[in-house]
Amino acid sequence: MIGVDVGSGDRLALGVLTQYRMATTEQMHRVIAPDVRIEQTRRRLARLRAEGLVDRITLPQAGRTRAWFPTAYGVQLASEWHEMRGHRPSRTVSDPTAVRLKAGHTLTVTETALAFLEDARRHGEMCRPLDWLPEVHHPIGSGEAVIPDALLYYKRGPADGDNGAMLRAFVEVDRATMGPERLAAKLPAYERLHRYVTVAPGRRRPSIGQKPELEDWRRHYPLFPRLLFVLDGTGPVGVENRISALRAGAGQLAPSRFLHDVPILAAPLADLHHHGPSAPVWRPVHDPDQRVGWKGPSGP
Repeated sequence: MIGVDVGSGDRLALGVLTQYRMATTEQMHRVIAPDVRIEQTRRRLARLRAEGLVDRITLPQAGRTRAWFPTAYGVQLASEWHEMRGHRPSRTVSDPTAVRLKAGHTLTVTETALAFLEDARRHGEMCRPLDWLPEVHHPIGSGEAVIPDALLYYKRGPADGDNGAMLRAFVEVDRATMGPERLAAKLPAYERLHRYVTVAPGRRRPSIGQKPELEDWRRHYPLFPRLLFVLDGTGPVGVENRISALRAGAGQLAPSRFLHDVPILAAPLADLHHHGPSAPVWRPVHDPDQRVGWKGPSGP
């Protein structure tokens, strides 16, 4: 255990940066302390930097915006905390050059997290800063894995009540840096995850009549998380092209329970900003003419 005393506000700031991997000063302020003046957040980040726990880069093409990230020392400290165990990002980057190269996508993922966090606050529901877990690794066999941009935990209903339903979602953030077909190619991997069962070495798969093994995802989730595609970096025509590609990709999947059991929705990030994720801005890939909310039933 590293012998550094980090206060509760500093602890949350370092935990968020370790988990999210990168955020601008404004994003950090909106995540950890939206009710105080932003100068307090700036001082907190400066203090953590002076202690060697976080660092920053300047993005010259974004009005000299500062983007903050954890140092290797900061990641080591935060990973010791009980609330972070098992949630450490699989590919934390602490080198300034690597951070700069990943800034566009990572900051957009952080902005997507903020859309859900701020929406929960407006509706009195529960989605805490550390309920957004980037890049959780899910093996699907043969050395391959599904690694969504984020796994979202969100409690529907009053934040101070016990009766709200816990929702989970895999979130894929697309900035139009890949073609629509490559975006749609993510769907078969999620379908594999939905049916993937680990077979121990030397153990045979169940034969006909034997009780089948449970899929691996059931060890972690009572229901398979819904799949949300958040689209950015393109205008309305590009959005339509991507949703059409997702619909075609879903139509090419082999018949399985995946499409029946898992809501798969897409929405532009701009709509999440303007209306909030709770609004009916999501389009089911099996029927993109619909507009639905992400929290309700929306499967085929």
